[in-house]
Amino acid sequence: MSGDRGGESAPGPGAGPSDVFRLDGKRVLVTGGTRGLGEQIVRLLAAAGARVATCARTAGDLGALEASLPTEEPGAVFTEALDLTAPDRLEAFVQAAAERFGGLDGVVACAGGARGRGLEEADARDWSATWELNVGHAARLVKAAVPHLRRSGGGSVVVIASISGWKPGPQAQYGAAKAAQIHLAASLARELGPDHIRVNAVSPGSMLIPGKRWDRMRAEEPERYARFTAEVPCGGLVTPLEVARVVAFLLSDASSGISGAHLPVDRAQNAPTPNGY
Repeated sequence: MSGDRGGESAPGPGAGPSDVFRLDGKRVLVTGGTRGLGEQIVRLLAAAGARVATCARTAGDLGALEASLPTEEPGAVFTEALDLTAPDRLEAFVQAAAERFGGLDGVVACAGGARGRGLEEADARDWSATWELNVGHAARLVKAAVPHLRRSGGGSVVVIASISGWKPGPQAQYGAAKAAQIHLAASLARELGPDHIRVNAVSPGSMLIPGKRWDRMRAEEPERYARFTAEVPCGGLVTPLEVARVVAFLLSDASSGISGAHLPVDRAQNAPTPNGY
C-alpha cells in the first residue's frame, strides 16, 4: 500500500525553510499529522513559516510533535486528539483551528488507511470503514473548511490519495476509496473555483521509511525488494519528504494556476505493491 503509512521523524537534508516554497502567514490544517507523510507535511510547513493545526488519535504523539517543532511564533502550532470518524469531531476541530488562527488558508486531508483484506475476507464494515477513513473524512474536512477559506479570499485544498487509486493492487476497498478521492478533488475544484478555492490530489507511491514495511523488506527479503523496485525506473521508492515538498508547493502562492490536478509522486512506479496485478 502507499499514501498514509509510516513516517520519518524529521525532515532530512535540504528540508530547511530556504529549500521550500515560503508559507509565511499561511494558516493550514493537516489531518493525521503525527506519523508518516502527515508528520513530514507538518514539519515542512512549520519550517516554511506557516501556522499549522493538526489532529491525531493519540495526545502523547501530538504533544511530542508540538514540542519538537522549531517554530519561532508563539501559538504557531495547534493540536487536538480526536477520532476524525466520530460525528462532528473533525468539524469542531476545523472551527477551533480557524478561531485560534483567525481563519484558514489551506487544508490537507492526509489521514487515511484501510481495513480488511481480500474480497472474500473483507466484510461490509471493512468497506464502509475504509471509505469513511479516506473519502468521507476528506469530504467532511473540505465542507467544514470552505466557509473559512472563503472568508480568507480563497485557499488551497490538498487531498492525499495514492497510486493505488488507479494502479490495480490489493486490497480493492483501499484502491476504490483512493480512486474516489482523486475524483472528489477534481469535482470540488470545479465547484469551489468561483470562490478562489483550489483543490488538488497528490498520489504518493510506496514510500521508503526507516523501520517500516518496505525498509524491513529491503533488509529481510533483499531479492524480493529488488524485484519490486525494479519497476521504479527513477532510482528506488519515493520518500515522505519528497511528497511533502509537493504538498507545500500546492499550498503556496507559487502554485496559483493549479487546480483540479492529480499529481503522482512515485518516481514512475508501476505496481503499488509487490503483489500488484
